[in-house]
Amino acid sequence: MDFAQFLKRCRADRYYAGQIVHENLQPARPAVHRELDPPLTEPLPAILAAEGIERLYSHQAGAIEAARRGEHVVLCTGTASGKTLGYNLPVLEHLLAEPNARALYLFPTKALAQDQLRGLESFREGGIEFVSGTYDGDTPSSMRTRLRERAQILLSNPDMLHAGILPNHMRWSEFFANLRYVVVDELHTYRGVFGSNVANVLLRLRRIAEHYGSTPQFIGCSATIANPEEHASNLFSAPVTLVDEDGSPRGPRRFVLWNPPLIPDDMLGRRRSNTVEAEALMTELIRGQVQTITFCRARVIAELLGRHVRERLARRHAGLAERVRSYRGGYLAEERREIERQLFEGELLGVTTTNALELGIDIGGLDACLILGYPGSVSSTLQQAGRAGRGHEEALILLVAADSPIDQYLMSHPEYLFGQSPEHAIIDRKNMHILLGHLRCAVAELPIRDDECETLGDYAPAVLDLLAENGQVRHQPGIWFWTGSGYPSREIGLRSSSEDVYNICLLPDGQVIGTVDGISAFSLVHTGAIYLQHGETYHVERLDLNEKNAYVKEIETDYYTNVVDETKIRLDQVDEEETWHEGQVGFGDATVTIFTLMYRKVKFHGHDVLGYGGLDLPPQPLETAASWLTPPMAAL
Repeated sequence: MDFAQFLKRCRADRYYAGQIVHENLQPARPAVHRELDPPLTEPLPAILAAEGIERLYSHQAGAIEAARRGEHVVLCTGTASGKTLGYNLPVLEHLLAEPNARALYLFPTKALAQDQLRGLESFREGGIEFVSGTYDGDTPSSMRTRLRERAQILLSNPDMLHAGILPNHMRWSEFFANLRYVVVDELHTYRGVFGSNVANVLLRLRRIAEHYGSTPQFIGCSATIANPEEHASNLFSAPVTLVDEDGSPRGPRRFVLWNPPLIPDDMLGRRRSNTVEAEALMTELIRGQVQTITFCRARVIAELLGRHVRERLARRHAGLAERVRSYRGGYLAEERREIERQLFEGELLGVTTTNALELGIDIGGLDACLILGYPGSVSSTLQQAGRAGRGHEEALILLVAADSPIDQYLMSHPEYLFGQSPEHAIIDRKNMHILLGHLRCAVAELPIRDDECETLGDYAPAVLDLLAENGQVRHQPGIWFWTGSGYPSREIGLRSSSEDVYNICLLPDGQVIGTVDGISAFSLVHTGAIYLQHGETYHVERLDLNEKNAYVKEIETDYYTNVVDETKIRLDQVDEEETWHEGQVGFGDATVTIFTLMYRKVKFHGHDVLGYGGLDLPPQPLETAASWLTPPMAAL
C-alpha cells in the first residue's frame, strides 16, 4: 500500500477532523557488511548461506570479533537487526573447537527462550551436533536431569537461575566448570527493582562459576537505550565492549502522530476515544491487505479492540475477519506459539496485543504498527515501532494519542519523541533493601570470604553483621558461613509484581484455558467478572483465593466489566528528607495497598455503564522503598 495515499484518503474522509498533527519521514538505510578475519569456522558459513545469509552485518561481525578477543560485549541495535547471530555464532564457533564447553542463555520470559530454542534448530540441521534445551518451570523433571548433565546451550530465565540453579550448584558442577558464555538478551528490560535483583543474581553466578574454575564471558543484547555500555557494565559487574553501529538495512518509515478530535459540545473538552480511532484505522489497513500490529496498554483493551475490528470486517469482509487475532500474556503457551507462527507466515493480517510482542519474539516484519497511547518511554515507543518494516518497503507507524496530559504534550511537542535519545536504564545493585536478600542467598550457596565483601557492596559487612545478630550467619576468621535453615532464594522474588499465578478453569470439567498473574487476578477474574479471550466472553462464577483458580463459564453477553479500586500509600519510615525548590523531597519505606471495591458492567458498544456489583476481596499490600515530592504551598 502507498501510505502517503492512505493518509491522503484519511484527510479526505468526512470524519477527518485534523487528527494528523505530525509526520516524521525517516529515509531508508542501506546495509553495511563486514568480513570476519579469520572467517567463521565451517560449517557455519554453509548453514548461513542455506538461510540466505551470504555476508554478516557490521554489528554482527563487531560482536563476534569482540567475543573472540575474550571481551564482555553488549550489542545495542534496532528491532529485527539480527542481534541473535551476534551471540549464537561465537558460542557455536567455541563449541566446535571445545565440545565440552557450556553456554547459558538468559531471557526475561519463557516465551522468548522457546523462540530462541527454535532458532537454534537450523544450526543442528546444518550438521552441528550439540545439546540444547529450555530449563524453566515448565520443564519436566526427566528432561531436567538430561539438561543438567548434557546441555551445551541451556536457555533459561533469571528467576530459575536464582531459585532453581544457583542454590543447587553442586548438582550443576560440570556445567559451571565448563561455562564459557553467559548471554543476557533483552538487556533493556532489566531496570529498576527487577534489574537490580538480576545484577545480584549474575554476581552470584560469577562467584559460583569461579568456585568451579571458570570465568565466563558475558554477551548482552539490548534495544535502543541511552546508556547501553554503562547499563551492561552495571549488570555484569565488569567492563564491556559496546557494539552499537547498526549495519542492518531498513526501508523508509512514515511515523505519524494521530490525535483524536475534541468531542463536539463537550463542556469538559474531552477527546474522542483513541480505541475508536484505532478501530477504524486498523480496519481500513486490513481491508487494504496491510499486515498490521496494534499495541494496547491493557489486556482488556487488546481483547476489545480485536473483537470490534473483527465485527467491523465481518459485515463486508468475513474472510478478513478470520485473519485478525488478539495476543497477550495469560494465553496458553501453545496458543501463543500458533499466533506467532501465523504472523510470521502471513496467515494473519492483524493482531491486537499488549507489550507482550514488544520483546524480540520472531514474528517477521509487518507493514504497519499502531501504538494505542504513549507506552511510557521513548525506548518502548521505538521498540514497538520497530515491529513495522518489511525489507525495503515503506512502513507506517501511527501513535494514536490518549486523552491524557502526557499524550497531549507529545502531540504538541513531537520533538520530545523524535529529537532526543531514549531513556537511561537505571539499576542499583548495592541498594541495601535488595542486597540484604542476595547476601543471604550468596552465603547460603557458598561461604563469603572477608576479602569478597567489597565486591558485593558497600553495605555488605554491615548487612552480614546484622544477619549474624539474627543467627542466620556465623563469622570465623576470614570467612562467613550460613547457619540459617532452608534456601533463602525461595523467599525472594526478583520482580516487583506478584509472582503468584491463577489458573482460569472452564466449567464444567475444569480445563485450564489461560492464566493471570496474582496482582491482576482481582481486577480481571474476580467473581462476577467477564473474562475476555480470543473474542469469546466468559463469566467468572467463582474466584478461589486458596487454590488460586478462577472458574468460568462461556456465555453470550453484550457487556464487559472493569473494577473500581482505591490505592492508599502509607509512609512507614523516613530515611532522608530535604528542602528542594521551597518544597520537600524524601526517601524511605512505604506500604502501597490496593483495595478492590466493586466492579462496573459496561456495554461493548457505546460504553454505557449498565450497573455495579459488589466485591469482598482482601486488600493487596506491597512493602516497598519510595521517594516523594511535597510541592511548596505557593504552587498548590
